[in-house]
Amino acid sequence: MSNLELPVLGQDDPAACCSPMVRQPLGEEAAVDMAKMFKALSDPVRLRLLSLIASHEGGEACVCDLTGPFDVSQPTISHHLKVLRQAGLVGSERRGTWVYYWVLPAALARLSSLLDAPARAGGSR
Repeated sequence: MSNLELPVLGQDDPAACCSPMVRQPLGEEAAVDMAKMFKALSDPVRLRLLSLIASHEGGEACVCDLTGPFDVSQPTISHHLKVLRQAGLVGSERRGTWVYYWVLPAALARLSSLLDAPARAGGSR
């Protein structure tokens, strides 16, 4: 027998960890993790913040660029950004007096992979 190790494929692909629900049931731990992300996105302000960050030039946005489009206070925006960060949807870094945010592509890949349902022949039900 050989002691040769075989590589396991797909481990570096974040979407590979989560099969769509139409193929296999979601495990308890994965469901808890995914629910945190969906719960964070269930608020319209947080969903808009994520969209603003993702579409911002350069792929990251200063918190100073994120307060203007909303009719809420700066502390409220900071709270929403904290929720997005704790849910694993955005990363952040302090640079001087400002904090910059960016969307974590692996998190979006997990969300989209979970909801990816193959098209059915003959249309939808």
